[in-house]
Amino acid sequence: MKSGRLLLVDDDRHVLDAMAGWLREQGYQVLAASTRDEALRLIKERPVDLVLADIRLSDGDGFQVLGWCREHYPHIAVVLITGYGTVETAIDALRAGAFDLLTKPLIDEELEMAIDRALSQRKVVEENKQLKAQLDLRFGLENIVGHDHRMQRVFDMVDRIADTRATVLVTGESGTGKSLLARAIHRRSSRRDQAFVEVACGAMPETLLESELFGHAAGSFTGATGDKFGKFTQADKGTIFLDEISTSSPGLQVKLLRVLQEFSFEPVGSTKTQKVDTRVILATNENLELAVQQGRFRQDLFYRVNVINIELPPLRERLADIPLLAQHFLTRTCEEAGKKSQGFAEEAVAAMQRYYWPGNVRELQNIVERAVLLGRGPKVTLDDLPSQITLGQSAAHEPLSGKALKDAMEAPERAIILEVLEMNHWNRNATADALGINRTTLYKKMKRLRLMSGPQGARP
Repeated sequence: MKSGRLLLVDDDRHVLDAMAGWLREQGYQVLAASTRDEALRLIKERPVDLVLADIRLSDGDGFQVLGWCREHYPHIAVVLITGYGTVETAIDALRAGAFDLLTKPLIDEELEMAIDRALSQRKVVEENKQLKAQLDLRFGLENIVGHDHRMQRVFDMVDRIADTRATVLVTGESGTGKSLLARAIHRRSSRRDQAFVEVACGAMPETLLESELFGHAAGSFTGATGDKFGKFTQADKGTIFLDEISTSSPGLQVKLLRVLQEFSFEPVGSTKTQKVDTRVILATNENLELAVQQGRFRQDLFYRVNVINIELPPLRERLADIPLLAQHFLTRTCEEAGKKSQGFAEEAVAAMQRYYWPGNVRELQNIVERAVLLGRGPKVTLDDLPSQITLGQSAAHEPLSGKALKDAMEAPERAIILEVLEMNHWNRNATADALGINRTTLYKKMKRLRLMSGPQGARP
């Protein structure tokens, strides 16, 4: 039997019985109604996937059935049928929301093709709804794990400001989940069905970043062969997330200030002003107040972006959350990889709680994923964890001077970056992606940790 329940609506009993009988022979489940009121009653009583309704009925017309379905059961596809088909009727039917308009006398192949198309489209719509629900779950607060009291304050703040238009500044160290929090704010707002556009401001030079954000006009620079829409235009009615905003140049800061004040701008090389309705979320791992004092960030822009500030605490200050997060990442990795695990050995959890976590939640996620994929035992043990966990463990027990503390913090960070660089053959772009940081941040870390001299042939 074919999937899908059909409702036929026609006041000609002979036509109704004949078409219902033929469709049942083709394997469809079929309900039949000879009036508009009977059709509406059947839809209320029994779920249907597709309605095929004649336009002319004894107590109304098929357009009324269509309108009622659109209002009360929008997931039901409706195909209208008429014996007096005209171009105007077809246009009216499609404008009213009908999936198709068929003209009598009906041809068997044409009817079955229309039914198959309508049911296939309904299936795609349902799959898209399920996918969206999964994305909402993945990027909503449900995926940000934390029982720490500071994280609870973050969750409360997100709930209170998500559905406003206020600009949000998310601060915190690299790897604390700023991008994930920005997506959660978007998903919990009334803009959730519109675009979420993410821009890594530190990953591209100033001239390219300005074009990327605001678009450009044809001929505005070499290679600009046509007009291009920028990220702000793409995020119209939705949300734009500007990561590493502290890296923006003074010139770009001026343009950003105007956008945040007036929500208008001109594309590069154009004099035509564009206006957008965009929610702006920004993020940085720097102290912007210090950047203002040092003259690297405009004071007026700082006041504009700092309307609502959400600070994500580093993982080392959320020790109680480490077992929860580790288990969360272990469960997800096992599901994706089709593996089974009995959890973590006690000594492994203890070691993770003693470690400093310079890469924060992102580093924990990478380490758990690696332990699950490479581990051979039923549980993740200390042997499945990389060397920097052991280094962090031993360093935690020794009294440290200021210089020794700095060295202890740098050792595991250097080990992580070196390992990922070697895994990616010293390709900085691939390494930055794997670590979840932008290329500029990686370059600064490599320079500070004396990792600038890679093997010959290493790609930038």
